[in-house]
Amino acid sequence: MPRTLRDPLAEALRLIELASARGLVVRLMGGLAFHARVPTWTARIERERRDIDLATRNRDRKGLAELLTAEGYAGDKTYNALYGHKQLYFMDPERGRPIDVLIDRMEMSHRFEFADRLQLDAPTVPLAEMLLTKLQIARINRKDVLDGLALLSSYPLADHDRAAINVPRIVALTSADWGWWRTLTGNLEKMRLFLHTEVQPGELEFLDPAPLDPEAQIEALRAAVDAAPKSTKWRLRAQIGDRKQWFEEPEEVGHGR
Repeated sequence: MPRTLRDPLAEALRLIELASARGLVVRLMGGLAFHARVPTWTARIERERRDIDLATRNRDRKGLAELLTAEGYAGDKTYNALYGHKQLYFMDPERGRPIDVLIDRMEMSHRFEFADRLQLDAPTVPLAEMLLTKLQIARINRKDVLDGLALLSSYPLADHDRAAINVPRIVALTSADWGWWRTLTGNLEKMRLFLHTEVQPGELEFLDPAPLDPEAQIEALRAAVDAAPKSTKWRLRAQIGDRKQWFEEPEEVGHGR
């Protein structure tokens, strides 16, 4: 019998607990994180092969790799040798389920650092970072929109991280970098329109009534982002606008063993 658990969310939480017992700071991110933080969301979670996404700090990278190996996961030796300074890839050979580990930062359409914020919340990355993982996607898809809306329906905007989405954390990125502002505000508008035109029955339903109006949350976040003072770099880049691409195309890298 494999040591790993069949349910990917339960398995992710098990690994995080084991890591904590070793003094390692490891947090859940990705799609499973939204179901961990919004357990009343009734959207179906695909079981068995759902990917697990984790975040950790560079200082804990070696310890986490050793833990995953001890728990029966196989590392992608070539990938981890090439990219292990920023990302690790492991596979559960019994279940065919991968684990991606981001180290210190996320670098996709846009970049943000999280190493010094992981200890502010558990078992996931802080709620602001959870939302940022979706709002940074230049080519956002339906699943990402729904994840963001579920979070905005469940947690208030605030100026702290205590069971809330830290607005100053988000504004710090959008006020310094026009590209961040452009993608994030565009995605907020897509989420707002989605609520009116594309939500299907069962996609955004909860066991208990959602405590917050996601559209009001979107409007409040957009107002805060737009009202914040912008850097000189931001204003200079804004003059170029959409004439130059403002986001990175995420690199697709294959995995071997």
